[in-house]
Amino acid sequence: MRTTIEINDELLRAVKAHAAGERKTLKATIEQALREFLAGPRGATTDAPPIPVFRGHGVQPGVDLTDNAALEGLMNAES
Repeated sequence: MRTTIEINDELLRAVKAHAAGERKTLKATIEQALREFLAGPRGATTDAPPIPVFRGHGVQPGVDLTDNAALEGLMNAES
């Protein structure tokens, strides 16, 4: 499909230089970049690493893992 878009001059020069360095066409380079963008981040996982527990079992009472400021306050209070 043919379409027209406006691209920043500096960005276009950089993409053209990249394409030339890879010995690819501008079209192929832009298509590849768009495919990679739409595929999402590479190596992203949905599983978070386990949270280490140092005392007791599980999260201590009163600890809210979704409140970063409160967690920082608890960590600073214990040191």
